Amino acid sequence: MSFLSVIVATVAAYVAGAAYYMALAKPWLAATGLPLGPDGRPVGGNNGVKPFIIGFICTLLVAGMLRHVFTMSGLDTPLEGIMGGFGAGAFLITPWLVLCYGYSMRSRMLSVIDGGYAIIGCTIIGLVLTLV
Repeated sequence: MSFLSVIVATVAAYVAGAAYYMALAKPWLAATGLPLGPDGRPVGGNNGVKPFIIGFICTLLVAGMLRHVFTMSGLDTPLEGIMGGFGAGAFLITPWLVLCYGYSMRSRMLSVIDGGYAIIGCTIIGLVLTLV
């Protein structure tokens, strides 16, 4: 596993996230509780590219850490990558999101949608790390 595998895994998970959230845009927006304007977009929500850059950097950090964990644990087959990535998403990231969303009184659906992406994204990262 090289730094190149981290970059490829980051891009793969990021692209999957774009497709995931485009498919779930309406339920996700409803779950956030953000006020929407007449155009269906969040009021005052034009942040330009900043959220996308931050999202990419965060995905890169997760991919880099998963690479480190996989290397230290000797996970190097695609099945191990899938299982390791799934485990990180399902048993590390998603519970933490649920914890934070619970304390901030966010909707359960937001936990389900965002947790679902954490699981899918980490699974993709795990697979790609073991293939590239």
